[in-house]
Amino acid sequence: MKNLSLIIALGFFQISFAQNPIIQTKYTADPAPMVYRDTVFLYTSHDEDDAFGFKMKNWLLYTSVDMVNWTDHGIVASLKDFKWTDPENGAWAPQVIERNGKFYMYCPMPGQRGIGVLVADSPYGPFKDPIGKPLVKNSGDDIDPTVLIDDDGQAYLYWGNPNLWYVKLNEDMISVNGDVVKDPSIAKVKGSPDPFHYQEGPWVWKRNNHYYLAYASTCCPEGMGYAMSKSATGPWEFKGMIMDSDRRSNGNHPGIIDYKGKTYVFGFNYNIGKQTMSKHYERRSVCLSEMKYNADGTIQKLPFWNPEGVKRIAALNPYSRVEAETIAFSEGLKTEKMTEWERNNPYDTGKKITDRMVVSSINNGDYLKVQGVDFSKGTQSIEVSVAALYGGNIEIHADAIDGPVLGIVKVTGKAEGDIFKTIKTPVKAVTGIHDLYFVFRGDRDLFYFDWWKFN
Repeated sequence: MKNLSLIIALGFFQISFAQNPIIQTKYTADPAPMVYRDTVFLYTSHDEDDAFGFKMKNWLLYTSVDMVNWTDHGIVASLKDFKWTDPENGAWAPQVIERNGKFYMYCPMPGQRGIGVLVADSPYGPFKDPIGKPLVKNSGDDIDPTVLIDDDGQAYLYWGNPNLWYVKLNEDMISVNGDVVKDPSIAKVKGSPDPFHYQEGPWVWKRNNHYYLAYASTCCPEGMGYAMSKSATGPWEFKGMIMDSDRRSNGNHPGIIDYKGKTYVFGFNYNIGKQTMSKHYERRSVCLSEMKYNADGTIQKLPFWNPEGVKRIAALNPYSRVEAETIAFSEGLKTEKMTEWERNNPYDTGKKITDRMVVSSINNGDYLKVQGVDFSKGTQSIEVSVAALYGGNIEIHADAIDGPVLGIVKVTGKAEGDIFKTIKTPVKAVTGIHDLYFVFRGDRDLFYFDWWKFN
C-alpha cells in the first residue's frame, strides 16, 4: 500500500504538463486555433501517412477545454467542397473565424487558383461553399489566409508567400470591399534591407490596442517572427522572433489565441515522423507552447518546442462518457471515422445509424494517455464501448504506463467488425486527480475503441 501511494503521488508531476507534439494519431500541420464558447477549436491541415512531399487533401478538427487532452473530430472539410477546382492535393493552411453565429473557413487553393471560403452554422461543420468561385484570385502568392475582425467591425483578410497581401471583407465575410493591397512595409524590394524575413503563414491579432503579425520567418528551416503596428493595415515594425529556426524542423506556422487568461502559440515539428524515417518527408505534427508578453506589449522569445508542452488548466470528468479519441498522448494508434448501419437487413439496404470516431490500429503494447482525470466521487466500475476484431485486454493504469492497475477490461470475440458492444468491469477504488493510461494487450488488430465512462 505504501508503494502504491508513492506511485500515485508521483503522478501529480505527470499530470501538470501536456506533451509535444499534441497530436500523435495523424500527421497535422498549419494549426489554426479558435476559441468559441469556452472551447478551443483547433483546425489543421493534414499530411497523409504516405506523403513524401506535400500530400494534403483535407482539413481536420480537434477540440480541448484543458489544453492537454484533445478530441479528434476527423475531417471537417476537404478540397472536394470546392466545385470550381479539381485538384486532389494541396489543402494547405486554413483559418476559421466566427461572426454573427456563422463560421467561415478560408482555404488556399493549389495551383494559383486563389483563396476560397466555406461557411457553416456550427464550428463542427458541415462547411459549404457559398459563392462557388474564389474569394480572392490575385497572384501566385495566394496561400495561407488569416483573418482579423477589428473593434469597429471591419474584417481584414491577409495572406501571402513571399509577400504579405490584404483586402477588406464586407460584413457578410464572403465578399471583398475595395482593392487588394500589397503591404509596402513588408514587401521585398531588390537591393533593400529586409529586417522582417517574412516568408509565409501570417497570423494577425489585436491585444491592448497593439496589432500583431506573426509569421514563418526565413526558409529553410523556418522560425516564427513577429511585427507590431498601430493599425490593421500597417505600417508594420519588426520586433523580433517568437521562436528561432531550428534544424530539427524544416518549417513552422504560427496560430495564436488567448484562452482562460493565458496566451498560446501553436506550430509544428517533425518529431513523430523522424522516429520511423531517417529521410526528410513532409509528415508534420502540431505542437503547443504558452506565450508571454512584456509590459510594453512585445513578446518573450520561446525555446524550440518544449517536449513538456503546456500546463493543464482544467480537470476531466470521468463520470460522463469520454470519447476514446480524447487523447493527451498515445503510441501506435490511429483514429478513424466508422459508419454504423442498421442491422438485420439484406446487404446494401440497411440505413445508416451514425458515424463514429474511434481509436483503431490497436496492437499489443499500444497505449493512450488521458491527463487530469478527477475521481472526486470515487470509482466502482468502468464501461467501455468496443468492437472486437481478434479481441484482447485493456489494462487501466494510474499515473504511469506501468503504474497501479485499476482494472482490466477483457474484450472477447473475433471478426465482429463494426458491431459495438458495451462492457462493464469492476475497478479498484481511487480518488483524487490522476492520469490514466489505457494499455492494450493481445495479438494484433485487437478491437476498435469508441468511448469509456467510470461509475
